[in-house]
Amino acid sequence: MIRTLLFLLLFSATAFAQNFTLDAVKSFPFPSDLVRSKKGDRIAWVINEKGVRNVYVAEAPNFEARKVTNYTLDDGQEITSVSISDSGNWVVFVRGGDHSAEVDELRPVNPSGALVPQNVKIYQVAFTGGIVSIVSEGDEPVISPAKDDAVLIRDGQPWLAELDTTSTDGFLKEPIRLFKTRGMVTKLQWSPDGEKIAFEVKRDERSFIGVLTLGTDQIKWIDPSFAKDTNPKWSPNGKQLAFIRSNALGGSIDSLTSKKKSFWSIRVFDMEADSAKTLWSAPKTSKGSLIYPGGEVKLFWPKDQTLNFLSYHDGWPHLYAINTTAAGTTTSTTPTLLTPGNFAIEHASLSVDGSYFLFDGNMGTEAVDKDHRHLGKVSIDKADMQVLSTGSGNEWSAVSLNTEGDIAYIMSSFKKLPQVFISPKSGAQKSLTETLITKIYPGDLLIEPKQVTIKSLDGLQISGQLYDNGNGSGKKPAIIYLHGGPTQQNLLGWHDLNYYSDMYAMNQFLANSGFVVLSINYRSGTGYGHEFQYPKLSGNLGAYEYLDVKAAGEWLSKQSFVDAKKIGLFGEAYGGYLTALGLARDSKLFAAGVDIHGVHDWTNDIQVDKQNRAPDGEWATDLSYLSSPISSVSTWKSPTLFIHADDDRDIPYYQSVDIINRLLKRKVPVETMVIVDDSHHWLKYSNSLKVMNATANFFKAKLMKK
Repeated sequence: MIRTLLFLLLFSATAFAQNFTLDAVKSFPFPSDLVRSKKGDRIAWVINEKGVRNVYVAEAPNFEARKVTNYTLDDGQEITSVSISDSGNWVVFVRGGDHSAEVDELRPVNPSGALVPQNVKIYQVAFTGGIVSIVSEGDEPVISPAKDDAVLIRDGQPWLAELDTTSTDGFLKEPIRLFKTRGMVTKLQWSPDGEKIAFEVKRDERSFIGVLTLGTDQIKWIDPSFAKDTNPKWSPNGKQLAFIRSNALGGSIDSLTSKKKSFWSIRVFDMEADSAKTLWSAPKTSKGSLIYPGGEVKLFWPKDQTLNFLSYHDGWPHLYAINTTAAGTTTSTTPTLLTPGNFAIEHASLSVDGSYFLFDGNMGTEAVDKDHRHLGKVSIDKADMQVLSTGSGNEWSAVSLNTEGDIAYIMSSFKKLPQVFISPKSGAQKSLTETLITKIYPGDLLIEPKQVTIKSLDGLQISGQLYDNGNGSGKKPAIIYLHGGPTQQNLLGWHDLNYYSDMYAMNQFLANSGFVVLSINYRSGTGYGHEFQYPKLSGNLGAYEYLDVKAAGEWLSKQSFVDAKKIGLFGEAYGGYLTALGLARDSKLFAAGVDIHGVHDWTNDIQVDKQNRAPDGEWATDLSYLSSPISSVSTWKSPTLFIHADDDRDIPYYQSVDIINRLLKRKVPVETMVIVDDSHHWLKYSNSLKVMNATANFFKAKLMKK
């Protein structure tokens, strides 16, 4: 009897020791914004440690990480636009704002409650370390290739700043405004000789490309037309300028219930001949449309005769090459597909010598590779693609370091946190950030998520990641996690975005707490091709994504290890929208949910004038209403926790206020949490931890009751 009691006590203590806190699994140092110098001998990146963001650097030959800033507070001030001067002397970066926001990205963010909010500012610091100096208020700094000057955007206009070596107080000379023009200037691009600056200016329904030659007093407008011209890119010799041309907004009010297309072409302007030609026009198909209507195409111009770009026109986001000398003034040539295959490229960078690309995507020979990120390499002008990494990890944001083939990149796995690695062509790879990992990180206790394939209600196959500690405790409560976007993808391991690494930590914590967790990659997400990402009846036009959510719930309910009466839902933004749909339409299937800044009424997006004038305006309003959670409030019974930041710049705060008031009127059990002065992306670590703990505690209370 005593022996049995001792065994039970020992077993209980051991089981208890296997648990970990949310803070332990979430307090990881997350690396981002990995960049290299022109020569590749120096690199820089950002580390976010529990909301404290700093810039780190390393240089050849040893590449030992050094911190060159010394910010110490979890104050919600992000660091973006990191770059290294061509001389290698300076690191320039932007601090503040919310650059992932859909609107007002440069308005100060103040989640720490400072008496005076911090404006978005550009900073410089010597690569070797020292004083961190304020260059200017503003954004989008671009360092000159000829000397240590930088152009930047302030109040929508371009300014020129000198990077100062003599500052002792952290303040530099006041920048000089280059010119003032109507509209918002963006996409500043130095010519290779540092004598000219190309730019894009947005003016309502149109945009133009302009060029300013330093020392002159007049702007040269490049091939203006009744169109939207965007994304200027100089040729290596500085004699030509490429840009993207797409249709400007305007014309009669079209159907509101059809998917909009935005067709585009690549134009090249010859600076000496003062003439332009169309280098290539994308196919006028759904796949040939810009990846997002009104979106952007990334251009690369590594060699005078070779221009590269990313396009979706074969059904997948791939790299292409085009000969810049082949096209005439009225015809365009055929581009070469460099990266064939059913996978999506996410990041791409040119090698030091400009002869090849490094990229990452969900390519590989195994089915599970669809839910991973691996590295690839391809020449700029021929389809000789090589896959550089395989296996159960995720690798992304690779940059070339030299002509020998050494690279730097970020890598993770299901239990290995994202870290910056150096990988020489010969020799063992080396982590530059491993020493920053906290001792409380419970890596050995994490569960390897398993890829599962679920047939949706209309037969579409969707991919999911199942987290289950498999402790044999019988039927357990289950939770479905729904990502935002919807243009995102859950991965089998730590994610390449900080926000979704947080959600990965959350799923691991919930599984460790006794839940079965299923994250699903519903239609409208990335990584599975054009038809999957752009279904005909999605969002406000039919909400067919919900077929995948309900199918996932029904799949879970049939598993022998799941308590079918205790299945919950949670997600943020678009995931919050789908969570609300599930609770509204199927409270019998979904017993509880956490709706984090979700959309609940699509009809708010339809302007009254368009509704009255469009041929299908009335039907569009009705369809948007039926696709919204508010249309099914009468059958919403499940208890729900609503969470919203009141400085959300992506999903209007009133979307939560409205649905909460509707549910309270019907006496539906509702709990709420408001995060004052933080944004959609939880820029303050303590706020994101508060949100995640509230979510976990809510599910424990609602789904783990005896």
